[in-house]
Amino acid sequence: MSKIGLLARIEAKPEHAEHVAKLLHDAVDLAHEEDFTVTWYAFRESETVFGIFDTFADESGRTSHMEGKIAQTLMGAAETMLASPPEIKQIDLIGVKN
Repeated sequence: MSKIGLLARIEAKPEHAEHVAKLLHDAVDLAHEEDFTVTWYAFRESETVFGIFDTFADESGRTSHMEGKIAQTLMGAAETMLASPPEIKQIDLIGVKN
């Protein structure tokens, strides 16, 4: 059962928005490789603003995810493709419907 999660807000530079969208779309394959990631969603709020919401059973899973391939890929894109560093918030889940 998921008890904790992450919520990330990602703003792309306008000229890189579609590349960031593809990067997030393709990252679902990396999420499938992570046994400790219970759910993983990438979404688009506007033309240049994206987000990721993912859940974990425990803190070790969340920590492993933050040190994993998706985080490395996102941080690698930050300097050139993002308007600002990603905003990443740790959250506690208080209600879940599976």
